[in-house]
Amino acid sequence: MSNGPYDPADIRLESSLGYYLSKARNVLGQRMDRALEPLGLTASQIGVMLLLLWRRANTPYDLSRELSYDSGSMTRMLDRLEKKGLIVRSRSSTDRRVVELTLTAPGEDAARQLPAIIARVLNEQLRGFSEEEVTQLESLLGRFIANAPDVETGGCPVAAGKDSHC
Repeated sequence: MSNGPYDPADIRLESSLGYYLSKARNVLGQRMDRALEPLGLTASQIGVMLLLLWRRANTPYDLSRELSYDSGSMTRMLDRLEKKGLIVRSRSSTDRRVVELTLTAPGEDAARQLPAIIARVLNEQLRGFSEEEVTQLESLLGRFIANAPDVETGGCPVAAGKDSHC
């Protein structure tokens, strides 16, 4: 017997939650990539562009932490955005070891267009869902994500908290 809704003897690829989550991510990513093509961006670059626009992050480290990217992947993504002329890197004036990131004028223009594109694509993908269903889906996925192990909580799910003995 298992400790949850899945029994190892009954696992089937096409009917597992992991399959559905992966498939949903791929479908949404492909749709978003097509919508972002005129801006020269991809779905995976949205978070970087918006965090820089909203000034919630301005270093590769902050972006990596916010978006759960490893530093190597983040560096490659920033290289591509810089090559496209959408961001610039510069050394911090207070700490030369720190690289700060800024959107260029074309980068800021592209980033300002993202919310409308995101809303359009999400609304297309959620066609036929009621507001209540969308809210429930977001809530369930939030709970699912909160069960992920977290370094700050000693490897326990975030929802369990730092002091739990999960």
